[in-house]
Amino acid sequence: MPPEKYNPHYDPLVNKTPGCGADYAPTYWVDSAGMEPEDDGMVTADISVDTAVIGSGFTGLATALFLAREHHTETAVLEANRLSWGCTSRNGGQAQLATGRLGRRQWIKKWGETTARALHEEICQGFATFEAIIKDEDIDCDLTDRGHLYIAHKPGILARLADESELNNKVFSYNTRIISADELKAGYVDEQHSHGALLEPTGVGVHPVKLACGYAAAARKHGAKIYTSSPVTAWEEKQGYHYLITPKGTVKARRVAIATGGYTHASLNPCLSYRYMPILSNSVVTSVLTADQLAGCGIKTNMIMTDTRILRFYYRLLPDGRMQIGTRSAITGSDADNKKHYDLLINGLYQKFPALKTATIDYSWWGWVDVSHDMMPRIVQADNKNIFYALGYGGNGVSFSVQAGKRMAQRIAGVFDRKLETLPIYNSQLPAHPLRPLRRAGQRLLYHYYHGLDRVLP
Repeated sequence: MPPEKYNPHYDPLVNKTPGCGADYAPTYWVDSAGMEPEDDGMVTADISVDTAVIGSGFTGLATALFLAREHHTETAVLEANRLSWGCTSRNGGQAQLATGRLGRRQWIKKWGETTARALHEEICQGFATFEAIIKDEDIDCDLTDRGHLYIAHKPGILARLADESELNNKVFSYNTRIISADELKAGYVDEQHSHGALLEPTGVGVHPVKLACGYAAAARKHGAKIYTSSPVTAWEEKQGYHYLITPKGTVKARRVAIATGGYTHASLNPCLSYRYMPILSNSVVTSVLTADQLAGCGIKTNMIMTDTRILRFYYRLLPDGRMQIGTRSAITGSDADNKKHYDLLINGLYQKFPALKTATIDYSWWGWVDVSHDMMPRIVQADNKNIFYALGYGGNGVSFSVQAGKRMAQRIAGVFDRKLETLPIYNSQLPAHPLRPLRRAGQRLLYHYYHGLDRVLP
């Protein structure tokens, strides 16, 4: 069967499925990853497994890996298109010590200091799990300098970052520090209109497709099956079993794990109907920078970086000498290729690094991010006792998705530590939205408001 053409206007709130065997988005990551790893092809006959995992991104592959390696569970991953076709092959490759969109101060306000500390510890354990999988499975994924720079784009913001750093150190024993504008320029990067930064010790850049290929190879090595070009087009439940209908065969499973990220249509299963918001994010990658262009940027590290805008930019120097930058994008899939979104991103790049006006843009793409309505992910068992899901990272899932996969596998295997149920990401379902038909209208208004705030805040 020939692959479907890549659909640049795909929209999870409009299109019922993301396709069947569709080509990848034209990302730098896909182009530079080398050969695709082996998979098990399309489902071509009826099969029966203990657990079916829908989605072959970071979360789905990690879930399958832990189910196969740690719990010896017969597992099949079902991917609609090609391996890690969705969020995983389109993100910025920034593995931060975070998950969801809320910060540590917001955790304390919402859940109290004790729960906030426990959540921080779980995220730290998640980063350790992420690093251990890379080491144990010998995954070559172009790891960069360790650390994360959170760069103040206005002078008044540095004082707020200093307060955050003090909170990190005193409450969470997380040793962040503030660096001045002069130290930032001398030791890290000469970004225009930067006023210092919060330096986090934990964080790393990865090549996301190489990382996903490593997860996939490890999962298959330990016995999991990965079926591509096999979208779930219908889902039936009979006598305690789930029947996942794909174009050329039905998969019968006792348990189902959903790991479809920002590519989850409301009709996939009622347990997830309208419980997250898909948000578009744009990325570009430049040509390999010349010595003069690098000198003009004053960049001395390939550490991951983000700025402090509400609609922030995330960026870094890649190992091969290119610059990657991304930010939020269109509201709808039909508007995704509107040049104004590309121009917004390019203008942001040039404002930060004027020397890059002479560089060419070799890659441009966009992808859907899964954002929960309360800005925090969930890794839970649905009301149906044999359905599980991990969703809602809000763009902060590169590292924590591995921990989510580990915890989801533990839930499926019946060995989940009930002490973790005190954490909000494990003890409640994703919330629905009371005004779901108006969500995109609200998003449009918020974007205008946030862009205005980013301009006027001191």
